[in-house]
Amino acid sequence: MNQHPDTPSDLSKDRLRVWLRMLKVTRMIEAELRERLRQEWDTTLPRFDVMSALHRNGEGMKMSDLSGVLRVSNGNVTGIVDRLVADGLVERRTVEGDRRAMRVVLTPKGRTLFDEMAAVHEAWVDELLLPIGAQGLATVYSRLGRIAEQTEEDS
Repeated sequence: MNQHPDTPSDLSKDRLRVWLRMLKVTRMIEAELRERLRQEWDTTLPRFDVMSALHRNGEGMKMSDLSGVLRVSNGNVTGIVDRLVADGLVERRTVEGDRRAMRVVLTPKGRTLFDEMAAVHEAWVDELLLPIGAQGLATVYSRLGRIAEQTEEDS
């Protein structure tokens, strides 16, 4: 990477290189997490993500809210939830006042399993990001936050 950019063009090329590196590293980490979830619990990252969203929302979530939080289609969420229901990890409950809407909640079995999975997942992420020290983490977190804020403002 260009250490002393002389022109806006040089800086632009450096930003492109950073973006490509971030994308590559993100995909590598995601692939590793997917494989570990598959090996350890015979589950998928989307199932983990659904359980995580439900864990954060203890009262459960409507299917439409769940798909919005996960940024996936209702159809994708429905298939994942169907399998989690079949495994006894989540259950559907009717929403009072709206017979057509369903709220999805973790079962006690699902909550126990997710608690275990989340602790191990955190340890895996910690291990995978070990090359970044405390100061580096603070810097990366701050800079990515600035990018997110700018992107949200532009939307």
